[in-house]
Amino acid sequence: MGPQRGRGSKPGKGGAAKGGAAKGGAAKGGAPRGGPPGRPGPKGRPTRGGAAKGTPARAGGAPAGRAERARPQKSRGLGGTQVEGRQAVRELLLAGRRKVLEIYLGNEVERVDIIEDILELATELRVPVREVSRSKLDHLSHTDAPQGIVAIAHQLPDEELGLLCRERDGRRPFLLAVDGVTDPGNLGALMRIAECAGVTGVVLPKHRAVHVTPTVTKTAAGAIEYLPMALVGGLAAAIEAMKADGVWVVGLDMAGETSVHDLEMAGDGVCLVLGAEGRGLSRLVRQRCDVVASIPLYGRLASLNVASAGAIACYEVARVRESG
Repeated sequence: MGPQRGRGSKPGKGGAAKGGAAKGGAAKGGAPRGGPPGRPGPKGRPTRGGAAKGTPARAGGAPAGRAERARPQKSRGLGGTQVEGRQAVRELLLAGRRKVLEIYLGNEVERVDIIEDILELATELRVPVREVSRSKLDHLSHTDAPQGIVAIAHQLPDEELGLLCRERDGRRPFLLAVDGVTDPGNLGALMRIAECAGVTGVVLPKHRAVHVTPTVTKTAAGAIEYLPMALVGGLAAAIEAMKADGVWVVGLDMAGETSVHDLEMAGDGVCLVLGAEGRGLSRLVRQRCDVVASIPLYGRLASLNVASAGAIACYEVARVRESG
């Protein structure tokens, strides 16, 4: 049963999380307890508005300058034009969400099962596969270990935030937003966690945050192909828009009074907001959250990294939604 929305309601108390998570604390940083007035729901529950297979044709190598022209250009959008890593490339082809322009495959790569899968999918989708030397592939790649394969594709589509706040296939929105996360490895890990936990959409700020780089694609291992994403001008304003659309917004911060294990609204439309490691949630974002929650810690270390904290929070929400 969800919390009754009113000025005097009190979602609960617990430990702490900041960008990752930290030990308990009582500093207040979220919205007034119970959220803003004027949005009561029905008794006991809040209601905020609410082909053929074969071997693809290959070129022995790209013509001079071809590889450089194929490399993704800097963009103000989500990115994702260069996908690296075997699992990420296979999921790119399987998802069929965007056009794949070409694939570069190291000519010394062993034809293990996942490589054969990629080649068969490329044949079915008529995606050219170009065999190149290891040095050429190293020149093309942006990650330390592309696993012998790089794909070039159209940019990831940018969804409208309002669409992410709607039910999809009978599922209430379960969103993940990031505030100032600039490390691509952390963002990629969060994407993989989010997709596995059943998150229905991701909210990324346009500024002062990493977007979908090749490192993100590799670390996410294909999760980006299945997660709708919205790019927003300002996260604080986006939070207000999500609240107006009936989504509860829960920030994860070390000063949170509510334990992540006591989120009564987890079964409803909800968005988890995670901040950067060290800095945590920005002041404006923290103030606009309905609830600021924390992860209780029982050891000697004072924090978790943002991906670990995100995993705990996402799966706690998933657990509540599954049992409800």
